[in-house]
Amino acid sequence: MSKAIDLRTVSGERRMDIAWLRILAVLLLFPFHTARVFDVWSDFYVKNDQLSSGLTWFIAFMEPWHMPLLFLLAGAATWFALGRRSGRAYAGERVKRLLVPFLFGLVVLIPPQSYLGLLSHSGSAPGYFSWLPQFFQLNGADMDGYFLGGHTWGHLWFIVHLLVYALLALPVFLFLRRHAGRRVVGALARAASAPGVVLLFALALVPAKYAPEIAGGNPVYYFTIFVLGYVVMADARFRQAIDRHRLAALLLGPLACVVVATFNVYGWPALPGWAGAPLGLYLSTLLPWCFLVALLAYGRRFLRASSRFTTYAAEASYPVYLLHQTVIVAVAFMVVRWDAGVPLKFAAILAVSVVVSVLVYDLAIRRASVARWLCGMRPLPAAPKQAAAPAPAGARDGGVQAATAHAPATAERALT
Repeated sequence: MSKAIDLRTVSGERRMDIAWLRILAVLLLFPFHTARVFDVWSDFYVKNDQLSSGLTWFIAFMEPWHMPLLFLLAGAATWFALGRRSGRAYAGERVKRLLVPFLFGLVVLIPPQSYLGLLSHSGSAPGYFSWLPQFFQLNGADMDGYFLGGHTWGHLWFIVHLLVYALLALPVFLFLRRHAGRRVVGALARAASAPGVVLLFALALVPAKYAPEIAGGNPVYYFTIFVLGYVVMADARFRQAIDRHRLAALLLGPLACVVVATFNVYGWPALPGWAGAPLGLYLSTLLPWCFLVALLAYGRRFLRASSRFTTYAAEASYPVYLLHQTVIVAVAFMVVRWDAGVPLKFAAILAVSVVVSVLVYDLAIRRASVARWLCGMRPLPAAPKQAAAPAPAGARDGGVQAATAHAPATAERALT
């Protein structure tokens, strides 16, 4: 497998903020999907009898900007990747790191979710291995229920979308790295330097909202965000504009979020004529973009530290993403039977799911070459060769420096 993405600018600046934001985005999936067990307006593989309006609001708050953040970060990481490898090498690496884990997850990780959904909602089901062939019968009469034993990609839809976006956008990205493309990026960067314009980039997302959802998400909308993530990394003037607008974005994002969450829960107002649809479109695009601008700005300002934790967590984030929803569904299937209130059940599912996911990664994936390959990780580094004789002190110092300079396991190089 080729090297993982190195999050450094051409000048050598390390972008630890991108690594941190991705770690935090993956961690937020645990409370988000745990809340799905308790929300009042969305079905899920396992549902608690007592539902929670508070956790419904939490989902309504997160949903508009969380997945866009993951696609934006993927686009940003692509900018760094193509700075250090050819387009052909990048395409091959994307297939290895995305298609292989998707196929592995579709066979191993997703069927248990669907089966537990059938068992949870129907109260009975055939044995797992007797049922399993039905999961892969895409046109089966009993496969209509997404959370009721039907065929589904589950949370792995994100990986499929990301693979398609990466391959479709690759010619565009390669063009943007050439002279003519840099002129296009420069023109956009000059426009973004004007007051307020970088926030108005949200308008580019409005037409995409009209596209239908396919296989888990709106491909035009998320593809646009993926490309924007690449573009805003391509010129320092975007970073400067984002920094100048960080406070406005931080204020507008939560404000729009409260409005959108309120309308999503209670229904959108019936405004006369054409005004109703544009209101929803403008707010539902302004919200995620303002959040993304604020997260990029404040992330670059405060999330710069590199440590053993960031190195470990950055490498773990992708396999933990693959594992997390299956673990949540399995834990929730047991916990919802407790005679306890929603807060205790939510806390138990959340805590146990995080611990189990990390333990499975650490004990079963991190040190196993085949498991790492199936989960889209880099191979284990080769064991260092033992020196035949002790080296002089000066040579030992130089050897330490050389080994440090070529160490592969750094947090900024562990992103998908």
